[in-house]
Amino acid sequence: FADPATADLSGGDVVFFATPHGVAMSQAQALLTANVKVIDLAADFRLQDTAVFEKWYKMPHCCADVLKDAVYGIPELYRDKIKNAKVIGNPGCYPTTVLLGLAPLLEHGLIDFSVPVIADSKSGVSGAGRKAEVTSLFAEAGDNMKAYAVAGHRHHPEIHAQLKQLAGVDVPFIFVPHLIPMIRGMLSTIYVKLSEKSKTVDLQTLFEQRYQHERFVDVLPAGFLPETRSVRGSNQIRIALHKQTDTDYLTLVVVQDNLVKGAAGQAVQNMNIMFNLVENTGLEVVPLLP
Repeated sequence: FADPATADLSGGDVVFFATPHGVAMSQAQALLTANVKVIDLAADFRLQDTAVFEKWYKMPHCCADVLKDAVYGIPELYRDKIKNAKVIGNPGCYPTTVLLGLAPLLEHGLIDFSVPVIADSKSGVSGAGRKAEVTSLFAEAGDNMKAYAVAGHRHHPEIHAQLKQLAGVDVPFIFVPHLIPMIRGMLSTIYVKLSEKSKTVDLQTLFEQRYQHERFVDVLPAGFLPETRSVRGSNQIRIALHKQTDTDYLTLVVVQDNLVKGAAGQAVQNMNIMFNLVENTGLEVVPLLP
């Protein structure tokens, strides 16, 4: 691989930054000047508040002028903005499951925020990247399951900001991620208290209609639950909703492949939209490594 700091990237149409946090923002302005679009898979362009970014990522944000025009890249939520974007902040893996799971409820004001929204999320070990780290060793991760970053995960402010964007009000939110002993895959179980308004709404129909034209979102039939293996190696995300018997609480279960819809696949989906390509171009057959 060439060092991105010295590589000539100005001759392309788009540059994907699958690099550590801080790399894309150091090169974005020069690329934009050369009329090259930018899709960053790190966090440089996900958070509009630079103070929040600096708090969670422990580095100054050096590209505020570009950041203000960056688009948060979940196509199912912001497709129209992505079409005209020059810079995309590709979302984190956990936020993708949580936000697509909650979006129909938030858009219609169907959540009672007197009780926090809770997301209990589980990821395969590939979510930690390929770096050498004790917690990712087979001897540590195999036959084991654990919560981590319980006091605060970097994806929490990202999710929180987007929940506020979708709901139009601040949303109380609790998020706890877990590491599970598989290579790839993610499952988020989300708990919400429903508002009075929800009693007049068929929630299953609401979700089905919201995503009926989204080729990468499957809303499962009532009574079914998604499994991680059903989306392995694909750009699909699957959502199921179950109302708790005799209560005002709804449970959402969302699965995706954290390396595809949760990362690289969604980045390609964003590129396809930016360049007016068929949205599933390059995403029908995805090679599995790892």
